[in-house]
Amino acid sequence: MTGNDFPVLRVAGRPVARYVTRPELPHRLSPRPCLHPVTTLAGTAVTEFRPADHLHHLGVGVAVPDVEGHNFWGGRTFVRGRGPTELDNHGTQRHTAFQLRDPDGFVEELRWIAAGTELLRERRTVAATELTGTAWALDFTFSLTNTTPDPLGIGSPATNGRPGAAYGGFFWRARKESAAPRVFTADREGEREVHGRGADWLALSGENWSLVFAGATERTRHDPWFVRTEEYPGVGSSLAHEERVTVAPGDTLVRRIVTVVADGRLDADGAAALVRKAVST
Repeated sequence: MTGNDFPVLRVAGRPVARYVTRPELPHRLSPRPCLHPVTTLAGTAVTEFRPADHLHHLGVGVAVPDVEGHNFWGGRTFVRGRGPTELDNHGTQRHTAFQLRDPDGFVEELRWIAAGTELLRERRTVAATELTGTAWALDFTFSLTNTTPDPLGIGSPATNGRPGAAYGGFFWRARKESAAPRVFTADREGEREVHGRGADWLALSGENWSLVFAGATERTRHDPWFVRTEEYPGVGSSLAHEERVTVAPGDTLVRRIVTVVADGRLDADGAAALVRKAVST
């Protein structure tokens, strides 16, 4: 890794991801550290940062639209009975320190702050691993600890009254191309079939790249997938799908997602094989 604010992840000596620790962004975009660009081993970018369709989509990271009413996702807030509403309720994820920094990964401490108060303290562990000559894996774990004296409720537009919009948690804004990417799991295909459902893995495949997402812990696998392909390409793991999640004072919520980043268009067998290798590595 090089640079204080832009550590670079490398696989087999090749740069595959840049980590932006202190992005200079408007407050309404909920500034937060993120990975961008993320590339395949051949150099194809598979993330977008501040795309025109959603300026608050920032590569790969953790974004939550409702932490006790505070917006750590960016943009408008969905309000029951009013719809998407511009509110002055945005929070910021602040990089505190790296506990570990190596060419293939890091451990980072962050503070989630809103209205001048720390709500959560996060430990983020990110690692890059070579799988084959054309694929590598990004292992991303986040642990959120409630540092307030009261319970914190984590919600989504879905829990606030907007069906099908349970976004919030790990989120990957993918590369937008002229055609929508293919999305599939082991037994389903298409946005309507995979969105809002659980699956051991989910693949997104574009013109010459593929991403395969997998929950790497039993608890993470319980979270349904949030998927968009037609409006924009993005995949997330939903923390609050049907009900709000409550984190008690001092308690910690942990999730781990492993993503295969591959050159070429994978089929189901190829995706499954790479996920098995990535999760067992």
